[in-house]
Amino acid sequence: MLSTQTREIVKSTAPVLAEHGTAITTVFYRNLFAAHPELLNVFNHANQAQGRQQTALANAVYAAAVHIDNLENILPAVVQIAHKHVSLGIKPEQYPIVGEFLLKAIKEVLGDAATDDILKAWEEAYGVIAAAFIGVEANMYKEAREQENGWNFFKPFTVVRKVQESDSITSFYLQPADGSGVPEFKPGQYVSVRVLIPGEKYTMIRQYSLSQASKPDEFRISVKREADNDPNGVVSVYLHKQVNEGDTVEVSAPAGEFLLDTTKTTPVAFISGGVGITPMMSMLETVAVSSPERPTVFLHAARNESLAAFGNDIEKHALNMSNIKYKTFYSSGPDGQITREALASYVDPAGDAYVCGPVPFMEAMIRELLAIGMKEDQIHYEFFGPAMQLEQA
Repeated sequence: MLSTQTREIVKSTAPVLAEHGTAITTVFYRNLFAAHPELLNVFNHANQAQGRQQTALANAVYAAAVHIDNLENILPAVVQIAHKHVSLGIKPEQYPIVGEFLLKAIKEVLGDAATDDILKAWEEAYGVIAAAFIGVEANMYKEAREQENGWNFFKPFTVVRKVQESDSITSFYLQPADGSGVPEFKPGQYVSVRVLIPGEKYTMIRQYSLSQASKPDEFRISVKREADNDPNGVVSVYLHKQVNEGDTVEVSAPAGEFLLDTTKTTPVAFISGGVGITPMMSMLETVAVSSPERPTVFLHAARNESLAAFGNDIEKHALNMSNIKYKTFYSSGPDGQITREALASYVDPAGDAYVCGPVPFMEAMIRELLAIGMKEDQIHYEFFGPAMQLEQA
């Protein structure tokens, strides 16, 4: 437990962190990678180059300072980040390294304002927070390796099928290279894929939602190809252009907490935009197989018909369901966007809604779902990228 004095000192730094947080985390990452370049095998280079990771970490440090009296308030964020850490293969011995360079960055940016008392208080606070992460992640690693066909870190998988789903999305069917089965996963979870791209010095890791219901022998991921010159697209372009059937990639065990509640039989709505459709396909298929009578709505937004994926899959699942309504909205067509009126006509506000897609899309959908009478705890969403707060107003 932290002393009252330590907590007061940490809380007192919150305004400074709000002002200088991103400067501190920028210095932190710069110095960390200079001293430990091997960590570049783990971190997302595009997020680093565009400043997203620095901002996300600054927000996390600020939240820790604000909630230092009641760290349980940030437990949901800890669990979400811990899932990401486990999928990346973060290890306990890396936490002291991060702590060392975070304190050095605070000192470098704040100068004399970072007194010995402040640094000591933050060292103690970081130790408590790191211990929480290590404990949560240890349990996740244990669960992952002890389940049937489970493992920790990364394992070679063979691409057994590669299927184009739209002009921009291709599915990869993956089976363990050692011939074993795969663990059962929950609809909505993701895996990490690690590749070493020819000509690159460091491995790159990306998370992809599992886009079909759990199968005993394979995973399916469905990857949107970004533009060739987009730093976010280095891995997706490599997968689309250079990874073929018979090739091998490294894959982590399933992780994530954007999960369909399979115990419910009440109305459910799946609302997606763009590649946000991928976890919804796992959820929809699960409902079609396990509770086909459940009242279900599936709404998807795409720019045009050529970019809309999984049309055949949706129709196939719908044939097995007795109470489903589904529609794709094309922004270039007469229906346009998914509006409040469309949501009101399709979605039962007494049920649950699962939302995934680009940030502006999710903000709009959550705002309109609240407007038609849904409560916040009925709306579940997944954001792809470093943790951030959605604006719903």
